[in-house]
Amino acid sequence: MFTVEKIGGTSMSALQDVIKNIILFERTGDQLYNRIFVVSAFSGVTDLLLENKKNGEPGVYHRIAKYQDFHRPLKNLIVKLKLINKKYAKLGLDLPVADLFIENHITEAQKYLDNLANILASGYVSKVGILQAAREILASIGETHSAFVLSNILVNMSINTQLIDLSGFGDHRAYTIDQRIKHAFKDIDFERTICIVTGYAKGKEGIMREFDRGYSEITFSKIAEILKPQEAIIHKEYHLSTADPALVGIENCKPVGYTNYDIADQLADVGMEAIHPRASKPLEINGIHLRIKNTFEPSHPGTLFTREFVSEQKRVEIITGTDKLLMIDVYDPLMVGNVGSDLQIMQMFFNHNVSYTFKATSANSISIVIWARDFDKKLISELEDHFEKVTVEKVAMVCLLGSNMDEPGLLAKSAYSLTEQGINIKSAGFAMRNVNIQFLVAPEHFKMAIIALNSTMG
Repeated sequence: MFTVEKIGGTSMSALQDVIKNIILFERTGDQLYNRIFVVSAFSGVTDLLLENKKNGEPGVYHRIAKYQDFHRPLKNLIVKLKLINKKYAKLGLDLPVADLFIENHITEAQKYLDNLANILASGYVSKVGILQAAREILASIGETHSAFVLSNILVNMSINTQLIDLSGFGDHRAYTIDQRIKHAFKDIDFERTICIVTGYAKGKEGIMREFDRGYSEITFSKIAEILKPQEAIIHKEYHLSTADPALVGIENCKPVGYTNYDIADQLADVGMEAIHPRASKPLEINGIHLRIKNTFEPSHPGTLFTREFVSEQKRVEIITGTDKLLMIDVYDPLMVGNVGSDLQIMQMFFNHNVSYTFKATSANSISIVIWARDFDKKLISELEDHFEKVTVEKVAMVCLLGSNMDEPGLLAKSAYSLTEQGINIKSAGFAMRNVNIQFLVAPEHFKMAIIALNSTMG
C-alpha cells in the first residue's frame, strides 16, 4: 500500500522507536518501500528558532524582530543540534557528516538573516515582509536537520532512502509549494524507495504566512493531494482517545477507532487538532483516508478518518473541550426587533480579525465566545461605543462529539450529569446536524465537567 505519513516532533525525539515501530515494524525487503515520511523537527527545536508554542518564550526570531544580536543564539543552536546528533550516533548516524551538515546549513542561513537584518535596519522596506522571510528561513532549519539525521541513519542501515529537502536552500527558482513538491518527486521510484521529507516547504506564497506553526501538516497534506496515496497516516505520541487520558485517566478512555472528517473539524474548533483543519480539507475532498496512530503502540490500528463514516450505533465518540476561552456578552435594549445588530457586531469582529467558536442570542443580547489569546481591547472599546453594555468573562467549553448522536434524551442526560456535580451551565448549544453538543461552564469546573460527561457517556 502506497502511503504518505507524518511523524510529529515528540515522536521524532524518540528516533529509536520511530525506526523500530514505524519504519521497520513487521516489514522486510520490498515491504519497507512505497512510503513517504514527512518529518517534524525534533521536539523543542522550532521553539528555540521561533518561540515556545506553549508559553510564548521568545526564540531567535524575536531577537531579529527587536534588532538584537541573534548570532550567539544561532551558535548555541548549533551546539544543541550537535548534542541531538550525538544522541543518535548509536543508531548509526554518521556523526562527523551530520555535524558538518548542520554547521554549514546554519552558517548559510545566518548569511540570509544578516542580509534581512541589514535591510530591516535601513527602514526602507516593509518590516512585515522582511520578518516573514526571516521566520520562514528559521523554521526550515529544524525540519532540514531532523530529515537529514533520519535519512542518514536509514542509508547506513542499507535501506534505499531518498532525502527530499523542500526547504529550497540555495534554490532561487520561484516555485510555488505545489510546484516544488511535484519537481522533487518527479523521478522517484516509490516501489524501491523510502522518502524522508522536510516538514517545511519553501514556496513563493510563503507557507508560514498563512499557516504558521501548522506548516508541517500542510506540507504532508499537499504531498498526499498531489501523489494520491491509498492512505495518509499521522504518527503521534498518543492515541486520539474518547477523552483526554490526562483528565479522566487512561483506564477511563480508549482510542476512538473510526470517525469522519466532520469530527476532525469539530476537534480543531476547540483546539484539539487531530490534524490542522486546512490540512484535512484536501484529504477529505480527494477521498484520501487519514489514520492517526500511536508511535509507541505500533500494532494498534489507531483511528481512521473517512469522508463517509457514520457510526452504526448512536453514541458519543469523543468528549473534549478547552478552558482557554472568553465570552463577550453584548447587551442593548434596542436590539429587540432591530434588523442588523448581529451583522454590525460580526463586522466589528471581522475588522479586528477575531473569530469565534460559539454564539448565543436573546431578545436584547448576543453572547460570543472567542479564544482568550485573541482578546483585543480595541474590539471591546468599539463594541462599547455602539452598544449599551459589554461584559467579558472567562469560560470553558465542554463538548460531546459524534457522527451519529441523534438520540432522544442525550441533551437532558448530559446536562443532568453536570448539574449533579454542582456545575452551573452558563450556556449550551448544538446545530441541526447533531455532531456537536456544547456546554459553557466556569473554567474552574472544566476538568470536573469532562470527568462527569465521560463517566455518564462511557
